[in-house]
Amino acid sequence: MPLRITTVRCGLAAVVLSFVGIVGALAQEQEKTPAAVSDQFDVRQFGAVGDGQTDDTAAFQRALDAAAKAGGGVVHAARGNYFFAGHLNVPNAVTLAGVWESVPAHNGIRDRGMPKPTDDGTTFLVTEGAGSEDGPAFITLNTNCTLKGVVLYYPQQITDDAPKAYPYAIAMRGKNPAVLAVEMLNPYNGIDASRNERHLIRDVQGQPLRRGIFVDSIYDIGRIENVHFNPWWSRKPKLQQWQMENGEAFIFARSDWQYVYNTFCFGYKVGYRFMKTRSGVCNGNFLGIGADDCYTAVVVDDSAPFGLLITNGEFVSFHGPDPTMVEVKETNKGSVRFVNCAYWGPCNQIARIAGTGTVGFSDCTFVQWGGKEGTRAAIQAQAGTILIRGCEFRQKDRPQIELGKNVARAIISENVFAGPERIDNQSQGKVQIGQNISD
Repeated sequence: MPLRITTVRCGLAAVVLSFVGIVGALAQEQEKTPAAVSDQFDVRQFGAVGDGQTDDTAAFQRALDAAAKAGGGVVHAARGNYFFAGHLNVPNAVTLAGVWESVPAHNGIRDRGMPKPTDDGTTFLVTEGAGSEDGPAFITLNTNCTLKGVVLYYPQQITDDAPKAYPYAIAMRGKNPAVLAVEMLNPYNGIDASRNERHLIRDVQGQPLRRGIFVDSIYDIGRIENVHFNPWWSRKPKLQQWQMENGEAFIFARSDWQYVYNTFCFGYKVGYRFMKTRSGVCNGNFLGIGADDCYTAVVVDDSAPFGLLITNGEFVSFHGPDPTMVEVKETNKGSVRFVNCAYWGPCNQIARIAGTGTVGFSDCTFVQWGGKEGTRAAIQAQAGTILIRGCEFRQKDRPQIELGKNVARAIISENVFAGPERIDNQSQGKVQIGQNISD
């Protein structure tokens, strides 16, 4: 019996010694392996205070530069009110992130006692550049950079009169910059999405006062999704009137196949503007876009030959000197197609069309046009090529279509008129009208 105990004890000792040897060997291997470099950076560890008074610009930039030096990473800004007297440059492969996982809302803070943007979450108080649009953007994003989960708030902005000018809140440069879940509560200029490739703007809300998003010099597809501009910050009469007379929510110049999905704006001079710059013009796919209470919902200065494809749009105009849903100017040479869109007012006219390009309406619904006298046609075409097919004109006592003498070609077919067909054709070009149904 004692012999057996000795044998067991000897066996256990051997196992223990073997285990100790393995642990020692692993420890030696770990000593040879370099420690993993952290890719998470806290702005407070670099001196940020977040009390709404101390200038945190330098502390944030130190954190961003440290992340870049480490090869990239995420710079976290915890709950706080971070005051900035300067601007930030986000280096390549760095994300600047606040606490919000989805875009927050602070609507009604001025008039209805709702929480202010400084009461919760991660808020950036922006002050640099007051009085001028010139100067660097508050935040510049470079290649593979992301800004997410923050509120941008201009505490010195005027709430009840013409606003102060500021540079853009965000500039997107390089390749694949992204803005995600950001509330731009009251910037003068919102996002400069020009001179980059494959930008992504998703889940952005707020009240940009002069310009919402400007797109230009995009030679690889840009994407804008779920963006909502509404007068949540201030609806004081003088400010609102200024915005209605000057504001442009979405501006598109040169972009090669821009993709825009589920966007909306309220209370601007122009909802969506397509223009020409030295870089060129826009073509793209615009799905589920909306503009409410804009002087003109869609303005086309010029567009690409291969087209602006606008589908499932909702456009409303009823204020201003000449409320109009769509204006295509004499400078347009490209193609613009509206498919399955709805238009209502009451407005003076649904569309006023000029230029040498092609403008088409297919399977659209038109309501409430004609002006105070009820004499204006829903669609007034002065020139170019016009395609109106399969649309419904729901106003009984208004003229539907007017073709000017410089209209080169037109096809008007398979439409439904709530009242008698009233088409004024003065075109000297080639026109086909037929298979329409009227009451």
